[in-house]
Amino acid sequence: MSNYLISGGQKLKGALTTNTSKNAAVVLLNAALLNQGQTHLLGVPKIEEVYRIIEVLKSIGVEFKWFNGHNLLIKPPKHFKLNQINYQSAIKTRSILFLLAALSSYQKKYHVPHPGGCDLGSRTVKPHLFALENFGIKIKTQPKYYQITFSKLKAAREIILYESGDTVTGNVMLAAAKIPGKTLIKFASANYQVCELAYFLQKLGVKIKGIGTTTLEIWGKKNIKQNISYHLSEDPIESMLFLAIAATTNSVITIRRCPIEFLKLELLKLEKMGFKYKISKTYLAVNGKTILADIKTFSSKLRALAEKIYARPYPGLNIDNLPFFAPIATKATGKTLIFDWVYENRAIYYTELNRLGAKVELADPYRAIITGPTNLKAAEIVCPPALRPATIILVAMLAAKGKSILRNVYSIERGYEDLCQRLAKVGAKIEKID
Repeated sequence: MSNYLISGGQKLKGALTTNTSKNAAVVLLNAALLNQGQTHLLGVPKIEEVYRIIEVLKSIGVEFKWFNGHNLLIKPPKHFKLNQINYQSAIKTRSILFLLAALSSYQKKYHVPHPGGCDLGSRTVKPHLFALENFGIKIKTQPKYYQITFSKLKAAREIILYESGDTVTGNVMLAAAKIPGKTLIKFASANYQVCELAYFLQKLGVKIKGIGTTTLEIWGKKNIKQNISYHLSEDPIESMLFLAIAATTNSVITIRRCPIEFLKLELLKLEKMGFKYKISKTYLAVNGKTILADIKTFSSKLRALAEKIYARPYPGLNIDNLPFFAPIATKATGKTLIFDWVYENRAIYYTELNRLGAKVELADPYRAIITGPTNLKAAEIVCPPALRPATIILVAMLAAKGKSILRNVYSIERGYEDLCQRLAKVGAKIEKID
């Protein structure tokens, strides 16, 4: 496990560029299995989560070739070797759940290991099971894997999602894409990675109506064999990380290539907290669909919001962005209530900020009350086994005077590429150590 050595308390200056999206990358790696032609996936982030999915897919026969830096050539096999699946890599990522649907167009019986990823308490897979059964897919839970069987797949007249989740919406879309006929999905997620999946499927010739809304209509194709290229778009969660760093360290920086449509509520909350920023004119991402903008931040005096801060499915405040308000709140005058209702354990990780001098009090496993402003101080902390809780400790350490050590940073490197080097370029004193 690697560690970060951070000399905090520095004000940053310069520009950071938002990388492409982790969450879109993992779903599109699985979506490429639907295509019997060659898929050129461009701008793929080189992060641990991506590496785990590639290891799994390679083990069952998928061919991968990196070219020109961050581009991948992907070609599925004629016959998958599912009995050779890399179990150890599979159980390290929740994205393995996409195989429940992605393999359904090839085999009538197969199994998928139970997912891993972030340790955030009980995370049910029942929404996936309830949704996929509408196609005729039967999923039985075994001790270490899910057993999937079906006799004949059929388009679903109407699927009501049990939860409006990003992953379950993606799974239903993957299944519907190769089943002839029209499938209607209601209470779908309209989040950025779902939109990216829809754009990718359209490249494969799948007709989709309702992109960016909670109702999707998909007309599936039984046979998909095309040579296509698709460029991933930028990650709004990474943009939010940089916003949190700017707010917590009171720095003047420019954050380039922000998917602005998926940050508007976060920016409004920050504005009402006294955070000062300016948004550039918008422009399109390489995919020709996603709207981007640059954000310049300014020195700000923050105040706590009177209302609780909580997440909702898009267009609400992003569930992955909610934790970033915790380190920001340590610099805001007053008491901030963060209601992290989605996960049983995530708010508990916020109390790790107390080791840096923060004042975080748990009202219950879902609600944290943060009193600010506080002068953060250096400490040595082991990363929690979850991406966003680990990252907010990093944010706070950048603002904490003195030398901090953040240990076992695999959780962070699951989602962010070359973070130390990129932050160092804007003046952060951070280095990766053994």
